[in-house]
Amino acid sequence: MKTPKRNAGPIRAYKNLGFLNSKDARPIRILSEFLEPLSRFKYYGIKDIIVFFGSARIKSRAVCKKQLAQVRRTIRSSKRKSPELERDLKSAEIALSMSRYYEEAVDLARLLTKWSKSLKDKHRFVVCSGGGPGIMEAANRGALLAKGKSIGLNIGLPFEQSSNEYITPELNLEFHYFFMRKYWFMYLGKALVAFPGGFGTLDELMELLTLLQTGKIKKKMTVILYGRTFWEQIINLPRLEELGMISREDSQLFKFADSPREAFAFLKNGLTLNYPERPF
Repeated sequence: MKTPKRNAGPIRAYKNLGFLNSKDARPIRILSEFLEPLSRFKYYGIKDIIVFFGSARIKSRAVCKKQLAQVRRTIRSSKRKSPELERDLKSAEIALSMSRYYEEAVDLARLLTKWSKSLKDKHRFVVCSGGGPGIMEAANRGALLAKGKSIGLNIGLPFEQSSNEYITPELNLEFHYFFMRKYWFMYLGKALVAFPGGFGTLDELMELLTLLQTGKIKKKMTVILYGRTFWEQIINLPRLEELGMISREDSQLFKFADSPREAFAFLKNGLTLNYPERPF
């Protein structure tokens, strides 16, 4: 920790950046990631959220079509086939097929936001994403298309994660600590939709399911696994149950959905049942 220069005068502790950035002040930084969002959500009247999880790597259909066209042009102009080009072609084709999830996340967030805005209390059930690209961007984009607000709970990373342009500016937050970011997802969340994703999505989803399974989350939460085929290929739930690793009741913690309309119906019904509107 840097010390003040001679004759510079004492520095008040809360202005001492050297101290605040030191390991000794880590509890203060953690507490800041609780208190600053709390203050902001109170100021803007955010009571609860619908969380969208999913990969940062899934791109829009328009972007994927351009990338595939570019790979095909490169192959046509090449004098010979190469394993690298074949891999690029396959990757571009897979990316285009996965882009359906981006478009469907946009549509689902739009439907949810339009419905939320129709409620008496227009600060209920605000769409919230992890703030980055991919499915996160799609969720914020869909909310903006419905002319509604949306939240981005970003995380500072050396790659992949920068705030997308569709987040409501005053509700764009960035965290240093993963666990504090997760806290806000879980604390404010009344429903969650998990789109296809990698390690981060699996981590977040499994933590939520564990908290529900163990009763650490007492409130009712509607959880949707979007894309049954994807999730059944990634997580063999029947085998986990067969081996006694989870119980039959654990499979009731979530539902599968394969279209924005189907997911919207599940979410609307669950939220209406669990959190009925209160008259003013």
